[in-house]
Amino acid sequence: MMKALKTAGIVLLSLLLLGAGVIWIASDPLPEGEKGPEAEALADKMLKSMNYEAYQQIKTLSWTFPGGHHYVWHKPENIVAVTWADMEVKFSPDTFEGSATEKGNALEGDELHDAIQTAWTYFANDSFWLVAPFKVRDPGTERRLVETADGPALLVTYTSGGVTPGDSYLWLLDENFKPRAWKLWVKIIPIGGVEISWENWENYEGAWLASSRNAGFYKMEITDIQVSY
Repeated sequence: MMKALKTAGIVLLSLLLLGAGVIWIASDPLPEGEKGPEAEALADKMLKSMNYEAYQQIKTLSWTFPGGHHYVWHKPENIVAVTWADMEVKFSPDTFEGSATEKGNALEGDELHDAIQTAWTYFANDSFWLVAPFKVRDPGTERRLVETADGPALLVTYTSGGVTPGDSYLWLLDENFKPRAWKLWVKIIPIGGVEISWENWENYEGAWLASSRNAGFYKMEITDIQVSY
């Protein structure tokens, strides 16, 4: 019995070490890059390629994220309506005040607080996967120019804000400076430098948004994208 337990322990340790080795081999180190005017100029070109001015004028942006999360974001007021399963939550990401119902019944107290916190977590993640290219100059961001084999890329680090501050994203751009992919160094993924392409760009009455994310082994589709100005 003891010998079997010892053998199982050795096997488990070996698997853990193997997994750690695979992660170490597969991971790319976070590039350093250079802050300064060239990085800011590249950010300007990237934002222009997607018509950042039109994005700023959007009054309502709605979409459905994988997992059944549906959003209606009233951008000027920064009020978000989120629905999933039997939940409906409407709240302000600035004040965390709002209302919620479950199966049509209004929530109060701790249940309301928890519903708003959950809606905020969903919104922070799911909106980022839709509009991240427009957030390269959010408060708490740092931008660096990184030279790659395919040309200049923009490294954006979020030092504060969101659900996981400290994450970094390297934007790989096409010949028109529109994002074609990003590489991630984020807390929730143990392998650094995973590349995910941004595909199916469409012009939504001025602003450009991409509905598909492709990591090769997994493809994400964001549906029901609608905008109003």
